[in-house]
Amino acid sequence: MSPPSVADLKTQAKRLRIALAAKGQTVSHSQALEILSVQHGYKDWNTACAALSKPNPLSFSVSDRVTGTYMLQPFEGEILSLSKLGSSGQYRITLQFDTPVDVVTFDSFSSFRSRVTCVITADGVAVKKTSNGEPYLRLKTSG
Repeated sequence: MSPPSVADLKTQAKRLRIALAAKGQTVSHSQALEILSVQHGYKDWNTACAALSKPNPLSFSVSDRVTGTYMLQPFEGEILSLSKLGSSGQYRITLQFDTPVDVVTFDSFSSFRSRVTCVITADGVAVKKTSNGEPYLRLKTSG
């Protein structure tokens, strides 16, 4: 799930005020914005507004459904965690595959992975590569 936009939070704040007013509780618009900011994990409205106003080159978020290839094998799965690694433009991502992926290409042997962690760039391609030069991981959103 992607974080809400500033406009989304303002719309939610308006709906919250209307819902609370219907129950006899008066909340100002700024109080509603503060409540929603904390609910979404920000310290306050100013912090939320600043964070959500920054352009996000990364098109992936925690709990997104994704497809792609891991060790050249196709997969479908979910993003369990995603964190930025300093100012390098790289991210550490952990994926849970719907079906375990066999990472060995040799026919007489298999090694299955159901959860992996990789370092990727903002376009969803792993930094590390296999011995034949292909990235460990290539992501695309499932929608």
